[in-house]
Amino acid sequence: MNEYERQIADVPPERATRYTYGERKNLTPQGLFFCVMVEEAVKALDIQQIGSVVAILAGQPFLPTRGKFGDATKGTSIASRVSRALFDYNFERQILPTLTNKSLLNMKFRMVNSLGVFIGRWTPYIGWAITVYDVVKIATLTVLHYNQLARPEDQINDATTGSLG
Repeated sequence: MNEYERQIADVPPERATRYTYGERKNLTPQGLFFCVMVEEAVKALDIQQIGSVVAILAGQPFLPTRGKFGDATKGTSIASRVSRALFDYNFERQILPTLTNKSLLNMKFRMVNSLGVFIGRWTPYIGWAITVYDVVKIATLTVLHYNQLARPEDQINDATTGSLG
């Protein structure tokens, strides 16, 4: 309802944009969006998110290690130690690209020949990828659900008319 329609309907503007969502009453458009976002996040959060957090943390270099060269990341990760023990296979040449915390800042891949090192170093990035996917999924579902509930003037323009509804 635009301002002109509100004046004709003789409805006070502050009451014209209020919503009810489940048990919640008298919500502003922002309050409605927040309620929808919380609901979508709760629906999306499951064991997969716990796994992504574990992967991120397991890939951090918390464990002490022997001396390393100057440009190497100090310490080693739980993921690296476990994957080296489980996947004890070495290729003849260094063909597997990896990133460490330091090399990520420079976007400089380090080539390795150990399958265990490769898996251990990529573990936290897989966790981050899962987390990013979940955030995008929750945001998209929140906008879709909110736009189904909101009046046209309160809807969020997702700039993809036709693809997200």
